[in-house]
Amino acid sequence: MRWLPFQLNPDLPGEGIPRAEYIARKFGARGNTYERVRKVGETVGIPFAFDRIAVQPNTLNAHRLLHYADQHGRQDEVAEVLFNGYFTEGVNLTDIDALAAIAQRAGLDEAAAKAYLASDADRDVVANSDIEARNAGINGVPFFIFNRAVGVSGAQEAETLVDAMLQSMQPRKAANG
Repeated sequence: MRWLPFQLNPDLPGEGIPRAEYIARKFGARGNTYERVRKVGETVGIPFAFDRIAVQPNTLNAHRLLHYADQHGRQDEVAEVLFNGYFTEGVNLTDIDALAAIAQRAGLDEAAAKAYLASDADRDVVANSDIEARNAGINGVPFFIFNRAVGVSGAQEAETLVDAMLQSMQPRKAANG
C-alpha cells in the first residue's frame, strides 16, 4: 500500500487559515457538520476531537513528509501518527516543528525530517502528483486504487473494498478488443 498526495484544500495559504473561518466558509449557517463523523469514530475507537483543530492546514508539507517517509520505509507509520495528531490532538500540520515531531514519533530522525521539510526538496514532485490525481478525476478522499485497475471513491463498507480488490485481479482485456 502507498499513500499518494491529494490535497483537499490546495489553494489555502501555506500557513493555513483559522479552522472556524474554514468551517464558516464551507458550511455557512449550518455550522460544523462533523458530528456524524465523530459519532462513527466512537463506534470504532477513534476519539475524533475536531474542536481541538485550530488551523485548517494547507497540507503540502504533510504530503511531503509522507513522501519522505516512503523513501525511508515508514510511510504507514507516519500516516498513522499524522492522522492521529491532526484528528485527535489538533496538531497544526502547517508547523514544520510539529511535522518533524510526528516523523520522530513514527520512527524517523526528527532533525533530518525537519531539515527536509525546511528545504524545497520534492515540493514539485508532491505538488505535481496532486495535480495528476485531479487530472485523473480524483476529487476527494478517501480514494482507493487497486492494482492500478479499479478505483473506489469515498468511505465504503469492507465488502465493497474486497469486491474491488477481487475485480482488480481479473485479467484485463486488451484496449483493442
